Amino acid sequence: MSAPEPDPLETLQRQVRMAARALGRHGLVHAYGHCSTRIDAHHFLVCASRPMGLIAAGEPGTVVPVTGPLPEGVLGEVRIHQQIYQRRPEIGAVVRSMPRQIMTLGTARRVPRPRHGFGSYFASGITLWDDPQLLRGDEGASTLAEQLGQRHALVMRGNGAVVAADSLMRAVVLTWYLEDAARLEMEVLAAGLENESVVLSESECAQRATSAGLIFERMWQYLTAGDPETDTD
Repeated sequence: MSAPEPDPLETLQRQVRMAARALGRHGLVHAYGHCSTRIDAHHFLVCASRPMGLIAAGEPGTVVPVTGPLPEGVLGEVRIHQQIYQRRPEIGAVVRSMPRQIMTLGTARRVPRPRHGFGSYFASGITLWDDPQLLRGDEGASTLAEQLGQRHALVMRGNGAVVAADSLMRAVVLTWYLEDAARLEMEVLAAGLENESVVLSESECAQRATSAGLIFERMWQYLTAGDPETDTD
């Protein structure tokens, strides 16, 4: 007898749990943060409303409508995800994170520049949201999504970051890339090398920011290594 077909929603549930734990394991979130993946044009799945690194194997996230009130128990800032999904049908996942270097750089109203390979994936620019307050209302979340525009990343001054991508794997990997770009930016500034440090040109970024060679898949494998649900396919 052939094995039953996997439930598509449960497959997404597992991916969201793995993504949440990976973000926690690598210091990109702590008690705060959330991630989601699109189910269809009208719904997305957000991780459980608790510290992401503590989400247990099998613990379900919540299905959220792309438009309309948040379900009971869903964190207020998940409105950011809603507003991004409403505006950008190509977006398949959103990560709201609290990376340390991004947090530091953002307090100076600065964002990383594309100085190395990982930074090249943000050649279209990184938006600065110049407000440290939490966004728990539709109006603020809508304005933030408008400001993000067609870019992949937004840095919130003193309040972490938002990354949007076409898949959950890419959103998680780009969050790691964003923090590494901030790490490099901080080290360049600390060394007094801002003027000497080369910023990649548009053509260099276009050539370097590749998805060939399983670039995203290998980083996903690294970030999720040791996860309790890695081998459940």
